[in-house]
Amino acid sequence: MSTQPRLAEVTEPGPARKAAPGTDQAVKETLEDYTLRFAPRSYRRWSPMVVATTALGGIAYMADFSIGAGIGLAHGTGNALLAILVAAVVIFVTGFPLAYYGARYNIDLDLITRGSGFGYFGSVLTSVIFASFTFIFFALEGSIMAQGLKLGLGLPLWLGYLVSTLMVIPLVIYGMKALSKLQVWTTPIWLLLMVGPLVYLIATDPGTVDRFLAYAGTDGKGGIDTAAVLLGAGVCLSLIAQIGEQIDYLRFMPPKTEANKRAWWTAVVMAGPGWVVLGALKQAIGVFLAVYILAEVGPAAAPEPIQQFKGAFDAMMPSWLVVPLAVVLVVISQIKINVTNAYSGSLAWTNSFTRVTRRYPGRMVFVLVNLGFALALMEADMFSFLNSILGFYSNCAIAWVVTVATDIMVNKYLLKLSPHAPEFRRGMLYAVNPVGVVAFVAASGLSIAMYFHLLGDTLQPYSPVAAAVIAFVFTPLMAVATRGRYYLRRTGDGIAEPVLDEDGNPSAVTYECHVCRQQFERPDVAACQTHDAVVCSLCLSTDTVGDHVLPAAPALP
Repeated sequence: MSTQPRLAEVTEPGPARKAAPGTDQAVKETLEDYTLRFAPRSYRRWSPMVVATTALGGIAYMADFSIGAGIGLAHGTGNALLAILVAAVVIFVTGFPLAYYGARYNIDLDLITRGSGFGYFGSVLTSVIFASFTFIFFALEGSIMAQGLKLGLGLPLWLGYLVSTLMVIPLVIYGMKALSKLQVWTTPIWLLLMVGPLVYLIATDPGTVDRFLAYAGTDGKGGIDTAAVLLGAGVCLSLIAQIGEQIDYLRFMPPKTEANKRAWWTAVVMAGPGWVVLGALKQAIGVFLAVYILAEVGPAAAPEPIQQFKGAFDAMMPSWLVVPLAVVLVVISQIKINVTNAYSGSLAWTNSFTRVTRRYPGRMVFVLVNLGFALALMEADMFSFLNSILGFYSNCAIAWVVTVATDIMVNKYLLKLSPHAPEFRRGMLYAVNPVGVVAFVAASGLSIAMYFHLLGDTLQPYSPVAAAVIAFVFTPLMAVATRGRYYLRRTGDGIAEPVLDEDGNPSAVTYECHVCRQQFERPDVAACQTHDAVVCSLCLSTDTVGDHVLPAAPALP
């Protein structure tokens, strides 16, 4: 049969059609928000700076203050600052290629992972890890908000957990359209409330800086200790998966052109790997504020952001205004990040479920699933053992992100064993690619064993380093060993029209999927095996019998 679609099915670029009444939920744009697929040019109407502002609004979380405070109180300011710096460098370097691919090719981190060493089903494993990241940090932020509601309104913690969970649901339903407005309008208020107290304290009492720098930690030893730095860096590196949430926004970047390339690159770097600059600053501020209030509230309460900002506000304004402002800051921060956590988590769960079951129940189902997991963690008082959870989780997250980043930087650009352009469609990829899967399993497995002292107490602090090094080494080794054979199941998708335009951006030429009868842009479709027509990536994902999936046609060795 001919695999070239009929010319009548090709149209010029234009707005995506709205789904007709009664159309399957999987193609309703308002709920799906391009959950499982490439984000088309017709939907990406935002400027680079609006996308960047929206993405950066998602890192307004208060967890950084708690993480920094916990490390600083345990190991001292010097070790904490070094740990924060080490983690920030690793996160920036690994986040850069991922952010670039997400923004350039308009796909999320799961779709990048599929074509960067894991395969169509292999990346389900990492999707679950990312989903876990979102509900762990949702629970952490919800716990911080509940602490604020208890202090400000007297709500019991269990009720505060419930309120912080339920209030984000209306904001998450409509995806990028609603989130962009929320993040843009709340960011100036958040920045003012966060930075103002810090500037005031340093300007009016310079001695606070000296006390901060001299703080030696609970062990009282002071000085720089390698084990302490690595243990602290391991906790900070649990945030490495945050790049996935940044990419959930960056995939809506406009095409990169000569006219906008400066703004485009600025937005990608700032909102992609650049998020960690602000994150590291917040962690350092967390150490500063914890040391500042330590004598007043004690080491148990000092890591709580509500206590930190209450103490800072108390030094600069009337007492009647202190608690309300601290609560406002905590609530704004929690809403800004937890709409992102709920949104990104629902995308990850939906991706995994649809690939495994070939059924699409709707993203809203998984918003509720993610929130349910988060609420359970909050009710279990996860805040009290925060650093243990994050230290363990970081091993899995580091192994995943470093594997994908290495595949892009080394296997694609240096060794050229991995296809340069990302591929994510069913039928085009092998089910499992041993390159990424083996590297990830080896790196996470060995580092987790080290974390739980199975390889001795001496090596335990080095588990995050082991995760990064093993992933970095094994990824190109596996590509060389397999000669890159398991990246592409096919080298062509049966459509003559190029996937990329003359500027290297995803083509905006549209086709009609003959299954769902909706319009999709070129990167999101492939020829059908049984019809002289094209099929969209979501209909390929939900094809239960494989009628539409093209047969294997690997490249010759």
